[in-house]
Amino acid sequence: MKDYITIIGGGLAGSEVAYQIAKAGIKVKLYEMKPQKFSGAHSNKNLAEIVCSNSFKSNLHTNACGLLKEELRLLDSILIKTADKTSVPAGQALAVDREKFSEKITKELESNPNIEIIREEVTNIESLAKEGIVIIATGPLTSENLANEIKKLTGEKELAFYDAAAPIIEKDSINFDIAFYGNRYDEEKKKDETIEEWKERLKNQEASYINLPMNKEEYENFVQELVNAEVVELHEFEKREIFEGCMPIEVMAKRGLDTLRFGPLKPVGFDDPRTAKRPYAVIQLRQDNSEGTLFNMVGFQTNLKFGEQKRVFSKLPGLENAEFVKYGVMHRNTFINSPKLLNKKYQMKQYENIYFAGQITGVEGYVESISSGMVAALNAIEQFKQTKQNIIFPKETMIGALSHYIVENKENFQPMNANFGILPQLEEKIKDKKVKYGKLADRAILELKDKLNNKIM
Repeated sequence: MKDYITIIGGGLAGSEVAYQIAKAGIKVKLYEMKPQKFSGAHSNKNLAEIVCSNSFKSNLHTNACGLLKEELRLLDSILIKTADKTSVPAGQALAVDREKFSEKITKELESNPNIEIIREEVTNIESLAKEGIVIIATGPLTSENLANEIKKLTGEKELAFYDAAAPIIEKDSINFDIAFYGNRYDEEKKKDETIEEWKERLKNQEASYINLPMNKEEYENFVQELVNAEVVELHEFEKREIFEGCMPIEVMAKRGLDTLRFGPLKPVGFDDPRTAKRPYAVIQLRQDNSEGTLFNMVGFQTNLKFGEQKRVFSKLPGLENAEFVKYGVMHRNTFINSPKLLNKKYQMKQYENIYFAGQITGVEGYVESISSGMVAALNAIEQFKQTKQNIIFPKETMIGALSHYIVENKENFQPMNANFGILPQLEEKIKDKKVKYGKLADRAILELKDKLNNKIM
């Protein structure tokens, strides 16, 4: 085996990986194509460049991303430590001076005697992976040459490009005085059933969908709000045709008042348990994780601004108090089919000496990318040292929940950010959201500290 570990990509995940491995006394070769070549979104030669917002989101213990940062501080994350040192006033959020942040990370890694930074584009993974460990952390804007290499490596015809994805909602925030479980055509009242018998049948049967019935007025008000809502202005590198198979719901709504009623909101196959009659329109929510705590809005792929999604979709019957763990998005992105390709260590199932880290794995967000880099690095260290120890973080921690989610969510896999919905839920039912999230966060920190104290992951 080579006497060093190779990292491809010097973004947030790659920089964290390099630091953690070097700290363990292992040599690192870090490949970064800048300034030789820039993506459509990058503009300076520094490592860990922040392309979009300068915010690392909330620092609050009762916020999912705040919890993830607490966990990473316990694990000595260089990026979170540097973010803390270069922070700027942002209320309860951790926002950074982006230039100082990336400059500090670059100097830290350049001055580390265990890290060699190679400023060139990687176009051949196989040659780097011969008898050595490689960690691919090239982000959502992977160069075309390297993307083709990853396709060959993974055996996939395409990396997963997605144009639009629907919002995801916490089940506990849905109003079941209006919503009901059921699969299409199973829910219509039979002629010989009483209403009581029919409702009992609905209550007892298993179903993967939650349904929100709408009357004519509710439907038409929703369409009106939808067509007038503000949309996101795409970056130049994201602009492309809108494909019929992935049509944003606001675009469908503009094609005619009844378009949605003959599309994703069609009421055929349902009766409303409140009226025993077919509703005017039906919104379906499909189970999104194995625990059944998260549901996505079927057919609601959208390019609306996040604030507009919250405003418009919260007016829907049954979603008045909806908690959105992920808003709909519409942009060009690159990520691998992690449930098929990776294990919980972000290691390839087929090639044990190759790991992935960052947004290319399907974790979404700055801090989430850093967390994936942490997991990949710690496991690569153990593999390099031949200890045979697997660093699997508990599902009760946010860092562990993310690594579990991206390898277990096999159907309709889409990127996921940190949220409390992916954690195993508490045994006790707590209505107060802040109290509930606080208890989930307390449990996560205790679990992580326990594992660190016992040096068992």
